[in-house]
Amino acid sequence: MGSSFLSVRRSRYLSRKLPFPGDSKLAGKTSEEICLRPVRHGVSVRASLEQSHVPSNRNLIFAYSAVTVVLAIANRVLYKLALVPMKQYPFFLAQLNTFGYVLIYFTVLYVRYHLGIVTREMIAVPKWRFAIIGFLEALGVATGMASAAVLPGPVIPILNQTFLVWQLVFTVFILQRRYRFNQIAGCFLVAVGVVVAVSSGSSADQMLSGIGFFWPAIMVASAAFQAGASIVKEYVFFDAVKRLEGKSLDIFVVNSFGSGFQALFVLLLLPFLSNLRGIPFMSLPSYLKAGVGCFLNTGANISGCEGAPLLPLLYIAINLAFNISLLNLVRISSAVVSSLAVMLSVPLAVYVLSHPLPYLPGGTNLSSYFMLGSFILVLGLLLYNLPIVNSTKQDPKTN
Repeated sequence: MGSSFLSVRRSRYLSRKLPFPGDSKLAGKTSEEICLRPVRHGVSVRASLEQSHVPSNRNLIFAYSAVTVVLAIANRVLYKLALVPMKQYPFFLAQLNTFGYVLIYFTVLYVRYHLGIVTREMIAVPKWRFAIIGFLEALGVATGMASAAVLPGPVIPILNQTFLVWQLVFTVFILQRRYRFNQIAGCFLVAVGVVVAVSSGSSADQMLSGIGFFWPAIMVASAAFQAGASIVKEYVFFDAVKRLEGKSLDIFVVNSFGSGFQALFVLLLLPFLSNLRGIPFMSLPSYLKAGVGCFLNTGANISGCEGAPLLPLLYIAINLAFNISLLNLVRISSAVVSSLAVMLSVPLAVYVLSHPLPYLPGGTNLSSYFMLGSFILVLGLLLYNLPIVNSTKQDPKTN
């Protein structure tokens, strides 16, 4: 795979100042203008967000980042609310998302194909890359559930912040991208800020006492699998520019085939995953039947499912919109930029959840660590985006 990455990079260097053949609408335009993505240069390659000197592209990235942050906050809050009626059936809700989205994505893809938005060339992109995406995401789910069953709750979001570190490592070694010192420092500050905010001053040594190294390492590996999947998605968009002669790959192609392969691998792992959740595989059909009953909130014998199906349906709808917005942000910027947007949503969602909400009337007081962590996070975002401020003072033709 490494050689294919390098060939794509070389082709973009060669085509930077040349129009793409076969489309008169692209005459006189560069690959950078067509793709709305920056060309990455030899020894001073920057992340895509900072390299762009096109104001409209920066504005578009900022707008989609803001939308993604809002949807990420709503997604986290509604997931907590959806678990109020579905507190006995979280595994059912997870599988409903996994397999339900396959049907939704492919239905949308079918409609967009017949409307001419999705072309045959888009459908014909290599499927083995989507298989890798699905396999990595399924492994991330399996290892994440296995370690989450053992680790204390406060440790899980802290270890998940290694996701951003893995993305930086993978983009350097796989996409051959280089980052400035302030970008790396900014990413680490963001991760540290989230850790401080969600840990509320608890000692990691105390929380992990008696657990050992193995299960925290498995949670870190789960983050690595998810980060790897996001990098492959970015490469799929990157490579599609060459294959489609400058056209952007429709995000529903990636969502549909990626979620399809993920559902396939999750199905193969279903006996293992159900046992991790304390559900014997032979009892899984009856569990799922009861989960459907609670989800629909039907029957006189069902209790404790108040709020269904409204809250779970709201969560599913917002989660769907969030996944689409996140992938679109990856398409127009990079996987690292999308991760920064998601990380920004973490303390904001914690802040929202600290207030009384419908079906969650009890609020909580946030500690000073939360405010300190939020300040560090914002400082990291400012440090990471510092090249954008500087680039407005430079000649747009300079690199």
